[in-house]
Amino acid sequence: MKKLSARRRHPLAALVVLLLALAVTGGLYAALSPTEAKAEDTSAQSLAIEEGKKLYAVGCQSCHGTGGQGTSDGPSLVGVGSAAVDFQVGTGRMPAQQPGAQVPKKRNIYSQSKIDQLAAYIASLGAGPEKPWRGQYDPSGADIGRGGELFRTNCGQCHNFSGKGGALTNGKFAPSLKGVSDKHLYEAMLTGPQNMPSFPDSTLPEKEKKEIIAYLNAVNGSKAETPGGLELGGLGPVSEGLFAWVFGMGALIVLTIWLAARTAKARKS
Repeated sequence: MKKLSARRRHPLAALVVLLLALAVTGGLYAALSPTEAKAEDTSAQSLAIEEGKKLYAVGCQSCHGTGGQGTSDGPSLVGVGSAAVDFQVGTGRMPAQQPGAQVPKKRNIYSQSKIDQLAAYIASLGAGPEKPWRGQYDPSGADIGRGGELFRTNCGQCHNFSGKGGALTNGKFAPSLKGVSDKHLYEAMLTGPQNMPSFPDSTLPEKEKKEIIAYLNAVNGSKAETPGGLELGGLGPVSEGLFAWVFGMGALIVLTIWLAARTAKARKS
């Protein structure tokens, strides 16, 4: 105990303790600090933005302006967010081939990595809806029946009750939703592309978006069933009623004429 007390009274004891404390603190900070990871993320994001800017200059700038501010040929992209870019470019609608009342879906010319770079650049111009991750749009376990109710209430007026699409005014149209990926369905509801209204989470929560996607997969998916028999395209009661009236009545008229002709011939003979 006397030796320990003597060491504590040594003039350098306090300095040694301070150095040890600083070393331990520095080591813990270096081990636990996320600075390096953050720096890597920031560097990767900056690189994506730079590459996206190059892609924008080639494929988008002529219509949307040098800084995404918009021109007479294209709307402003400031604040549209990465979700809108992922949808528009991922479905081939952008870059547009030619101006018109509505830009149709076509074959996509960009890889997903390039779409992500372009989305990163446009997202840097102003905050907007972010590209969703798989858990947000995966409809596994969602209530299909409830999704049907939500779809008929919010979407059926334009897209038809089963998502087959329909005509709008002035050359515009609601496209068919058959074959559209879950991610793009979610992004369309989130961002409201072209003539479609947007349904942010404050209006249509994530759970309800999943239910709508589940319903569309059920009625338009590869395993979709038609318990009532031939669906006649699923175009709705008006179109299907007209089909039944024209062809059904036409068949009855032809049958009536045929029977009358046979009866008249039989009487003559």
